[in-house]
Amino acid sequence: MYERRGEQLVSVPSFLVRLLRSFLATLVIVGISLAIGTVGYSYFLEKPWVDGLVNAAMILTGMGPVDRMDSTPGKLFATFYALYSGLAFLSMVAIIIAPVYHRFLHHFHLDDE
Repeated sequence: MYERRGEQLVSVPSFLVRLLRSFLATLVIVGISLAIGTVGYSYFLEKPWVDGLVNAAMILTGMGPVDRMDSTPGKLFATFYALYSGLAFLSMVAIIIAPVYHRFLHHFHLDDE
């Protein structure tokens, strides 16, 4: 996927395609995460899917829940979804930054050769 130490940097258009692929992978993770959260919050809150989507989006972005959970299973879902969301956020940041960081480091290794 990335060029090795002895290889030249890929062209700018190829690099932009690589960035686009990373961004699309991140969008897939966001979509799956929102779907899981929407279904879970809708089920445990016993409210329409739109309310579940709002809660999932707020947790996924780190803003906190909108509605209060009263049931024990609902609280457990909210706990595990919040933990998952933190890990998913860090993973999404890493996926987006990886191509830029790799190109930056590879550029400096080319100067050594």
